[in-house]
Amino acid sequence: MNPGIAKLSQIAQKKERLIIGLMSGTSLDGLDIALCRIQSSGTATQLHLERFETMDYRPSFRTNVREIFAKRSIDQQTLCGLNPYIAEVHADLILQALQQWGLKAAAIDLIASHGQTVYHAPQSLTGDRALPNSTLQLGDGDHIAVRTGIITLSDFRQKHLAAGGEGAPLAAYGDYLLFSDPTENRILLNIGGISNFTFLPAQATTAQAYATDLGPGNTMMNQYMEVHFQQEMDKDAALARQGKVIPELLQELQSEDFLKLDFPKTTGPELFNLRFLEQAIQRLRTQELAHADIMATLNHFAASSIIDGIQRATRHLDGFTVYVSGGGLHNPLLLEQIQAAFPGEVHSFTKLGLNPDAKEACLFAVLANETLVGEPSSVSQIKDSPAICMGKISLPY
Repeated sequence: MNPGIAKLSQIAQKKERLIIGLMSGTSLDGLDIALCRIQSSGTATQLHLERFETMDYRPSFRTNVREIFAKRSIDQQTLCGLNPYIAEVHADLILQALQQWGLKAAAIDLIASHGQTVYHAPQSLTGDRALPNSTLQLGDGDHIAVRTGIITLSDFRQKHLAAGGEGAPLAAYGDYLLFSDPTENRILLNIGGISNFTFLPAQATTAQAYATDLGPGNTMMNQYMEVHFQQEMDKDAALARQGKVIPELLQELQSEDFLKLDFPKTTGPELFNLRFLEQAIQRLRTQELAHADIMATLNHFAASSIIDGIQRATRHLDGFTVYVSGGGLHNPLLLEQIQAAFPGEVHSFTKLGLNPDAKEACLFAVLANETLVGEPSSVSQIKDSPAICMGKISLPY
């Protein structure tokens, strides 16, 4: 028997597994590395976050990825080279984190790598019915496995596509297994580049859980700051607070058809980007707008998309609670607007006992655990999501 297969079998039979979950979002700020101790599987899954670190990317890494990120026309040689390049960067960052934590690679059972999304193209977004739903995450699992010496699961979204899904959002699976509650209706809101939530109805009801994208989170604000100020983000919403919302521009942005689609749905920076903003401004045929006012409008646009989505999902409920994770949690102006819309109902994910910055990386560790020891039937109650286990397995030898 191949020793890698034998080891995989041994890992599957352990009472608990040490799994490193990786997440690299559309903001390209860094690689989230979560060391998770996971017991059991399915709805009995127990996760303990042992260590967490966000390892910053070098500017050259961001520049290289942005050469192809969310662009229809790219250089194929660059695309081809970035697949192993991203994997090698991620592998090196994992090894650095292990060294900081005083751990050997041999102590880790699995790596669960989301990869770096560079293009997301469901038919609902492209309108092209000649090609199937598709999405592309770079960072080859074989390169990570060989470089670290750790069995790696990667490319989770392809199974979702193959089984009839749109490849996103995948958060519903881990959210459902870890955070469903007997009596509380929960909205698990994640504000990354794109905002999304998982709706978890109280287990005592007959309603079904589901996950959906809502619209822009940080992506348009971050892109605007990068282009006009060479900054990665509007830290503490400092610039947005100086401006005033431009009602006409906000109305143009809110007229996008995607925002009116039923749940669940998925989107990406392929739609919500600076070109989308520029086209809206051009339609106004107005004089030059102040940067601060544009940022205030983009901030309000993100907030309104999130608020409208939550209102639509909860209008028939007697009560619900919103738990927030992702980079948007650190945008105080964005969060204030959401909290004002749902007084007393919006909390940081820390209230559920998990670091909100680590949540997405942890969820991929759960997906890897399910692939190894779980059963698809555990997630059969999630609406419009195929009941599957996900992730390609790469052996280091």
